[in-house]
Amino acid sequence: MPPWASGALVRRVPTDPGQPIKVLWLPNTVPRLPFGRILLRWEKAPEAGWDVTTRLGLATTDVHLATWPAAPDDWPRLVRPTLHEVTGLCSALAVATAALELANHVADS
Repeated sequence: MPPWASGALVRRVPTDPGQPIKVLWLPNTVPRLPFGRILLRWEKAPEAGWDVTTRLGLATTDVHLATWPAAPDDWPRLVRPTLHEVTGLCSALAVATAALELANHVADS
């Protein structure tokens, strides 16, 4: 990872394991992880492989989502299922929140 980045913001997780996970480098200057977004961070493990961690942006903070210590070199295949499930969950929560806000607006009218 570049030294100026706090990690890679996950943009898209294809269902096909042969396709790469789409990411965007997130600069260290960004104050907080955006709501519903996942940050991937990896660094060479002391013994072998990669230490991979993920954080999830919530409404008021970001939280530790998962850690894969000493993951093998093909670690994207290892983390893909978790990333895919969490992005799907975040999308479902965004739709449910929008529906609830619309229902409240209609009820107030």
